[in-house]
Amino acid sequence: MSTSTLVPEDLRADIEILWDYHDMHHVARPSDVGIGLGSHDLGVATCAADLYHKGLFPLIVFTGANAPTTISKFPRGEAIHYKEHAVEQGVPDEVVLIEPQATNTGENFTFTRALLAQHGVPVTSAVLISRPYQQRRAYATCRKLWPEIEITCAALPLSLDDYVESIGDVDRVINMLVGDTQRITEYAKNGFAVEQPYPDDVGEAFGRLVRAGYTSRLI
Repeated sequence: MSTSTLVPEDLRADIEILWDYHDMHHVARPSDVGIGLGSHDLGVATCAADLYHKGLFPLIVFTGANAPTTISKFPRGEAIHYKEHAVEQGVPDEVVLIEPQATNTGENFTFTRALLAQHGVPVTSAVLISRPYQQRRAYATCRKLWPEIEITCAALPLSLDDYVESIGDVDRVINMLVGDTQRITEYAKNGFAVEQPYPDDVGEAFGRLVRAGYTSRLI
């Protein structure tokens, strides 16, 4: 591994606490649709394709426009590039819908819900597919905005070290972990998501990583 993909050993315990906290540890259940949330991580589309081939859902929606961090990587929009990747993985073109306007997680679900209604697709259950550390925030947001459906969360089953190596930038991963941890409590306070358990060890690990300088994704 290069130095850019090495997890700092003096901070590993705290990083692992947050990594495990955001993993919902769900077993994906057969559902009406798989919803892939756009980001910089093409592994979301890989995971969606894997679950489709396993028969977990008959339809995929990829949702996402661009964030400043994804414009150069996905210049035509996250959802469009995700779909192309899934099709390359053998998913039939006709079973993938794209929602190319959403710029945040709330919009991901609001716009996807409207898109499925426009296509006359009844939805009582969904698998939410995201980056590994986005699972809890995706769950909490969907429960707030789409409470009547049954949801399970899924992500590529990678260890922290394997995920960091796949992204190629350990600082980015740690900053995103810290930012998503803050959003769990702040978004619930602001009514954007339902409240989630927030154990003491998570809060303490979050605080130590903030003090260590991982603040670029804080709101």
